[in-house]
Order: sequence, then structure tokens, then C-alpha cells
Amino acid sequence: MDLSNLLAGFGTALTPEHLLFAAIGVLLGTAVGVLPGIGPAMAVALLLPVTYALDPTGAFIMFAGIYFGGMFGGSTTSILLNTPGESAAVVVAIEGNKMAKKGRGAQALAAAAIGHFIGGLIGLILLVLLAPVIAGYAVNIGAPDYFAFMVLAFAATATVLGSSRIRGFASLLIGLTIGLVGLDQMSGQARLTFGSLQLSDGIDIVIVAVGLFAVGESLWVAAHLRHTQEKPLSVGRPGLGREDLRRAWKPWLRGPLIGFPFGAIPAGGAEMPTFLSYTVEKHLSRKTGDWGKGAIEGVAGPESTATASAAGTMVTMLTLGLPTTSVAAVMLAAFQQYGIQPGPLLFERETELVWTLIASMFVGLALLLIINLPMAPVWAKLLRVPRPYLYAGILFFASVGAYAVGGEALDLVLLFIIGAIGFAMRRYGLPVLPAIVGVILGPAAELQMRRALQISDGSLTGLVNSPLAITVYVVIAVLLTWPLWNKFVRRSTEREERVDA
Repeated sequence: MDLSNLLAGFGTALTPEHLLFAAIGVLLGTAVGVLPGIGPAMAVALLLPVTYALDPTGAFIMFAGIYFGGMFGGSTTSILLNTPGESAAVVVAIEGNKMAKKGRGAQALAAAAIGHFIGGLIGLILLVLLAPVIAGYAVNIGAPDYFAFMVLAFAATATVLGSSRIRGFASLLIGLTIGLVGLDQMSGQARLTFGSLQLSDGIDIVIVAVGLFAVGESLWVAAHLRHTQEKPLSVGRPGLGREDLRRAWKPWLRGPLIGFPFGAIPAGGAEMPTFLSYTVEKHLSRKTGDWGKGAIEGVAGPESTATASAAGTMVTMLTLGLPTTSVAAVMLAAFQQYGIQPGPLLFERETELVWTLIASMFVGLALLLIINLPMAPVWAKLLRVPRPYLYAGILFFASVGAYAVGGEALDLVLLFIIGAIGFAMRRYGLPVLPAIVGVILGPAAELQMRRALQISDGSLTGLVNSPLAITVYVVIAVLLTWPLWNKFVRRSTEREERVDA
């Protein structure tokens, strides 16, 4: 770590002008993250033309603030309304929305805000200390390893979420099927496009996520409003109690250990590690007894993981020029807009810019905590808005967000078709999250699998030809067979107790 350059970066980032850019970025990111379907990637893309008049340093400081602010804003509607603003906020809806329905929305938002700060802080420290090491390992990860990690994500989400594994895998199959729509990435063959050229590029993940969550949830609420008497939800007492802190501090610290490495590897991002974080926390804290009813660990862990992952994505983007998320891809375009090419020589050629950008991320995290922690009770008051008006507004912004993706009327049709699928999944008890995982990771998993098989001339051994891939498959085998072993051990114990009796 070059401490002198980092201190110089803080000196530049803490000037009044750059502090203003950071604050604007955090506020804009939070605002657009709250709107379903309009996530940080779209915000950065929309602001690209606006920043032409700014110097590169000021522009990237604002972009970094939008990135972190958008992730927190996405978790706000995820917790309060079960409507994620962007894909990285999908997991927090499981327990966060249950907390909100129990009158603990302010506590969930506070746990999310502190989790974002801690996860981002640790992630940025790791970025400064370990960027060259992580980048070196990332270069050596091959197609079999990528595929193994994605299969792990499939197995983890399909087996942990939902009332049964069959329903979990059924939901995953729905997501994988939606992910097949479009042109085959390797052969160019059209799949499930039904002759429509507009479907050749596939269905955007924003439309799928907003359709399954926002539209599906709105239809589900509308279908039950006539049969249930609406009661205004309690906002709850602001602030985290001693018991909340006791249960949340370990997930806050474990999150970066999962999120940062996954964010740093190509084909990483925040979706996969947040799913795995939820799985880990559920296994480690089952004794609390309120999983599925509003466990604060299910908010603290994934939120800390998501922001640490965002810091990890900057490793490969800055040192290798490889974007691992949509936001990183837009930021890469922004670098190129200014004639700057991220890569191994970036730290030498653009020393001041890079270290100022890293320092501004620390500043943005602090601003995010200062601005949003006191705002948690205010955001929680969204729960007092009558549900017909609230969900009508959600449908409006969901439609605007979906139409903004491609500007095509077909996107709105797809949005409501997928929303109907989301409604049916809720009706028959299928968890929504495995479907989202299937859509996000399905195409990438297929591509990496086919690359690995091509390298091995079609031999299946090509999928397990590295120690890392073998290790991951062992973890998957344990995950899938653990319930059987657990039942076997319980039956053996019961038999021994009966014999002794």
C-alpha cells in the first residue's frame, strides 16, 4: 500500500468541491435506488453526459457515491415494500420485509445502514491492501472454477429458500428458462424468441427482477386486500437495542469475508455472495428461532456482503480493466470517455486520480451513514401510506423503470407477464429468489460450462480439472446431502436412546 498516495488522495477528496460531488452522488444514488428498476447502473449511465463539463476526478467521485448510495437505496424498498430497487438488494427482502411487517422497519434499515458502512469500510481497506494479490489470483481462475461457483450459488439458494427443496429447484428452473431467451452466446442460434427480433438480446434482468418482485408483490397484495382488513403497519421504535447489536455484529464482520473475494473475481458481483451470506448466517444462527419471521442476521450479513462486494469489483476494474458488474461496466465506459484505460499501468499513469477515487469511497461511505442512519425512521413511515396508493405508485415506477431499460413497448408487456408468473409463484409457494439467481447466473454458467468442455474436447473431466473446482463441488455435495446425513444421525441417536431405555 502506498500510504503517501492514499493520504494525498484524501487531501484532494476532502476539498469542499469534491465533498459536494460526493454528497450529491450519495443522495442521487439513494434516491434512484429507492425507485424499483432504476438502479445505480442506470443512474451512472444517465449522468455520463452531465459530467462532460466536470474534470475526471470530480466525475468519478460522484459516480462512486452513486454506486454505494444506489445499493443502500435498493435495500430500503426491499425491506419496507418487498420490492428491491436493484438486484443486489434481492436477498435482504427475505428477512428485512418480515421485520418491517412486525413493526421493526426502522431497526432493519439501521442494521442495513451500519452493515453497508462496515462492509464497505472493510472492503475498501482490503482493496487498498490486497488489490494486486486478488487481481493476480483472479487472472488464474478458469472456466471450470467459474462454473463450479455458479453451481454452488444455484444449489445454495434452491435448497435453503422456500418450504421445500422441490419448490426451490422448480423456481430455479423457471429462472434458468427465462435466462435462455435470446441468442446463444456461442453459436448465435435464437432460443425461445418466438420469431421476435426484440427478444434476440434476451430479457433484461431489471425487467425480470422488477416483474417478479414489484409487480408480483403488488398483484398478490391486491388479490388479498378484499379478504383482509387493512391495518396500518407500525413504524416501530428507532434505533438498535442491545440484543439487536449482539446478534448483528458478527454478520456485519463476516459479510466482507464473503463479499470482497466474490466481487473481485471476474463474473462476480453482489448477487452471488449475498445469497451465500444469507445461507451462512442461517446455518450459523438457527438457534435464534425467528428465521423466516424477521431475523436481523438476514439483513446485517447480506447488506455488509453487498457493499464489500462493491469494493471488490473495483479491484478487477482498476487493475485489469475487467468490469464484474453493470455499474463497473458503465464506469469503465466513463474512464474511456476521458481517454483513460484501466489496467495494470493505471496506478502509475493516473496515480492522483486513482487514489483520490479510492479515498472518496471512504468519504462516500461516511456520508452515506451520516445521511441515512438518522433517516431510517423517516423512510419507515412509508409503511403508513395506505397500501392501494403505495402499490399503485410502485407499479407506476416499476413501469417507468422497465420502459427506460430499452424504450420498447414490449418491455412493458414482458414486465407484466413476468409479474403474473411472480404472482403464480407466490400462490403455489415457490420462492422467488432462486428464479432471480437462475436468470442472473444461468447464461454465464452455460457459457463457462461450454468453454470448459471445449477446452477438454467434450470430456466431463474438464469441469473438475482444478483443485478449486473440486473443492467447490465437495462443498456442494455436503450442502445437498447434509439433510440426509442429519436425518440418519438423528434416527441412529433415537435408536440408541430406545435401546438404552
